[in-house]
Amino acid sequence: MQYTNYDTFMIVELNEIHRRSIVKLGKLTGKVAIVTGASKGIGAGIAKSMAVEGASVAVNYSTSKEEADRVVADITAKGGKAIAIQADMSKAADVQRLFKETNQAFGAPSILVNNAGVFKFEPVEAITEDEFHREYNTNVLGIILASQQALKFFPSEGGSIINISSIASQNPVPHSALYSSTKAAVDTLSLALAKELGPRNIRVNIVAPGHTETEGLHQIGLIGSELGNMLIASTPLGSRFGQPEDIAPSVVFLASDDASWLTGERINASGGVH
Repeated sequence: MQYTNYDTFMIVELNEIHRRSIVKLGKLTGKVAIVTGASKGIGAGIAKSMAVEGASVAVNYSTSKEEADRVVADITAKGGKAIAIQADMSKAADVQRLFKETNQAFGAPSILVNNAGVFKFEPVEAITEDEFHREYNTNVLGIILASQQALKFFPSEGGSIINISSIASQNPVPHSALYSSTKAAVDTLSLALAKELGPRNIRVNIVAPGHTETEGLHQIGLIGSELGNMLIASTPLGSRFGQPEDIAPSVVFLASDDASWLTGERINASGGVH
């Protein structure tokens, strides 16, 4: 068959249009994820990375609405799907609403990232009952409340829960007794849930960040301090603090089908610090 120049031109154009129409499927395409405490820092990095990999993401926040909206805007500007949902993860009614609104917006979630957390470093004699309950209610009870809702909303084929711990759970520093003990509780809770929920095909894993540059570290004055410089010097993989984008890939991996045979595992995303 003979082709005219016009025919050849059209064939080339149609092939180019077809090439551009092919959408690259990400590791999480078609999945719905809830990321708690996702308005900034590590949580925001995780939410953005999950959206890039194709997940529809519920960006949870407690008080930082403007920052959560910025995360959503960043995701949607790049063609992703996201919605900001306010919920205090220490309150059962809020957690129930978070899952309900996510389900209404995107369908049943199958990924839960328990990242929301609070901390205050101070000597043990300064710890109050109120601060004890504030940290344990968010850092530990929040995971239990969210996991309970995951059992109600996850699809019958199961899903993935990733709990964000810290290297402080195994290597605490002075003045971190309260915070470090909450993260140790996160580790043990995760291992117990992995065994309990495995028969339902719900995987439960842990990512433990190391020294990561977040708003919290800036607030306590660690960035640029003598202690901060010592922590950087002790990091085998580089002379810097970790960044949220250093943590997110491990979470995405554990949420994906690439980790379908992993549960009860802990990844230290710490640059080699233990």
